[in-house]
Amino acid sequence: MPLDYAAPDGEQITIAVQRRPATGGQRIGSLLINPGGPGGSGIEFLGGFVQGASAALLQRFDIVAFDPRGVGDSTPLDCHSTIQKLAAVDPSPDSDAEWSAADAAAKTFADECGAKHAKLLPHLGTPNVARDMDQLRAALGDEKLTYVGFSYGTSIGAHYAELFPRNVRALVLDGALDMSLGALDISLEQALGFDKALSTFFSWCEAAANNCSWASGTSPADAFKALSAEIDATPAMTDDRPLGPGEFLFGVIAPLYSGEDGYRALSSALTSASRGDGSTLLSFTDSYLNRKPDGSYGNIQEANNAVNCLDSPAPDFAGIRAQAARFEMTSEIFGLATLTGLLTCAHWPVQTQPRMSALMGAGAAPILVVGTTGDPATPYAWAEALASQLESGVLLTYEGEGHTAYLRSVPCIDDAIDAYLIEGKVPEEGTRCGGSGAASALMLQAPAVHGPRPAPRHFLPRQN
Repeated sequence: MPLDYAAPDGEQITIAVQRRPATGGQRIGSLLINPGGPGGSGIEFLGGFVQGASAALLQRFDIVAFDPRGVGDSTPLDCHSTIQKLAAVDPSPDSDAEWSAADAAAKTFADECGAKHAKLLPHLGTPNVARDMDQLRAALGDEKLTYVGFSYGTSIGAHYAELFPRNVRALVLDGALDMSLGALDISLEQALGFDKALSTFFSWCEAAANNCSWASGTSPADAFKALSAEIDATPAMTDDRPLGPGEFLFGVIAPLYSGEDGYRALSSALTSASRGDGSTLLSFTDSYLNRKPDGSYGNIQEANNAVNCLDSPAPDFAGIRAQAARFEMTSEIFGLATLTGLLTCAHWPVQTQPRMSALMGAGAAPILVVGTTGDPATPYAWAEALASQLESGVLLTYEGEGHTAYLRSVPCIDDAIDAYLIEGKVPEEGTRCGGSGAASALMLQAPAVHGPRPAPRHFLPRQN
């Protein structure tokens, strides 16, 4: 693909692609997939998607995964030597020294990316990923695009509809982003989404005496705050490194992506942490940050920041800190952490190239937008907003918890989406599905939003 679409015959970059051929005799074409992030590897995601997909879908489509520019096996970013330091910084600073430490860690991370990848960084924004996807569609021989995008992948799909509306066959945008919001509003609304998810987890704790032994004798909310304060003061121990306040919040957030399916795992981890053993929470953090068993990292963190910082401008350090009281008052647990997640973009070494904010996809075939009422990373209101922004958007609602809805063993959702992808049958506007799905085979890159991110800014993924 062209590095710079303004100079298509100039320097080229590589996009890694993997295809799982259709198994039946009535092949429709290719179905492209993206797991979100930004920074999630489609190729790593392919096996989980195939495992969860219906036989009918696999018979009719080649499932095609790709690593977006800068990600995974595509021409990659590699500037994460300070990720461990970044994750260990207190994301909810309560002193000048802690604010300075968070800012310094963010600047060190951003400076490394600028020093190593000055040529690549300006060209990693979402509109270029959508352009790559159209090039891929053509290379696969498909007249029109069929696509499923989760979390941040909905931004790619919406940009595609805006740039190439006549090339749309069917787009499923699950766990949608509201393209009209700026970085501050996205971060604050995501913080509120995780606050709500944590509150739902506390209610689950209260529903049965044996659900949350770590909160025995007090309310789960009070027990959680006490444990958080204890780890902030004295990090919990693990086999090879401490679990500090940053790793603690990452470790709490990761299972909340799975809704009720993650509650028991989170409760067990908090029980261990309350006894001074932070190893389970740290394992959740490592998975969230794509840390390998040997201590190395994948490149989801730098890719996540590279896209977010290009797509949405963030304030400078003074502007971010000026929002601290507002964020902390609005979202007591996660507010400051999502705010300090913007510090990397305050130091990002290339100029912002704002994503398109008025995405209508005028002239596109019907586009299916899927929202989950209890989604912590991409709040349900964002799905309502995107469905209304897209000229042909149709909203499908899952009344449940967790991040995204498709392939979570909710027959009403899966059947409706499969019928849309295979037959072009659009669900009736206002269709709502309820019920608790089984554990998903997919661990989606979440949210980050600023997007949802798993893959932070420094704390929460903005784009998920």
